[in-house]
Amino acid sequence: MNDRVTMDIQGGVADVRLVRADKMNALDDAMFSALIEAGERLKGEAGVRAVVLSGEGRAFCAGLDMGSFQQMASGGGGQRTTDALLTPKRTEGGSNRAQHACMVWREIPVPVIAAVHGVAFGGGFQLALGADLRYVAADARLAVLEIKWGLIPDMAGMVLMRGLVRDDVARELTYTGRVFSGEEAVAMGLATRVCADPRAEALALAAEIAGKNPHAIRAGKRLLNLAAEADQHAVLLAESKEQGALIGSANQVEAVMANLQKRSPQFAD
Repeated sequence: MNDRVTMDIQGGVADVRLVRADKMNALDDAMFSALIEAGERLKGEAGVRAVVLSGEGRAFCAGLDMGSFQQMASGGGGQRTTDALLTPKRTEGGSNRAQHACMVWREIPVPVIAAVHGVAFGGGFQLALGADLRYVAADARLAVLEIKWGLIPDMAGMVLMRGLVRDDVARELTYTGRVFSGEEAVAMGLATRVCADPRAEALALAAEIAGKNPHAIRAGKRLLNLAAEADQHAVLLAESKEQGALIGSANQVEAVMANLQKRSPQFAD
């Protein structure tokens, strides 16, 4: 993992970095493996309360490695590629390997913040969408770029965009592949906030989240994930169950006492 993705965990915050800086963190087979490995590790990593995902060097992630497109142009695609997309074992949520590199961040039980600078094109853009929040530089450039190569977004982009933007906006971006700025991404709903230093602000937010009741934060993420796909009755019932488990628990009592005593809370994982 460490030649493509690094992870540093301090104070309950996992700082995950794409480190293929010489290739603008482009996605090759090793990068897919490293992203999945990092995400799967974080699903069960004790003490982690928030995650920041960022790219080293000039970009967050430039998308699929150019070598893959060159292989397609030389006839390396076709039925073999179709078989590779359709036949591999899928995750419980329905993802193939490439899709799982993005969806795994939604499956991590704590909030994930993507810090986006430089470019986030194609698969790199879809990777950012897999995070709970996206902090972006004003001059970052983002795109659903697949149509440039005669393709469609296939790394869970359709699932991840649908809850963020209007249907016609998603269609325009998919049909044109046009590049848009970080500021426009916020205006459209595809990013959370424009930041002068996305990574620094993401790490600060992650530290703030790490200071909250971790059981309530995890419950909140479970509910928000459920709300994206379940019906009203299921979400309302889940709210009640999650709240019932929290009320009177040790960490919830600690949150109340810390507020009443005007001190910092000390939560247990």
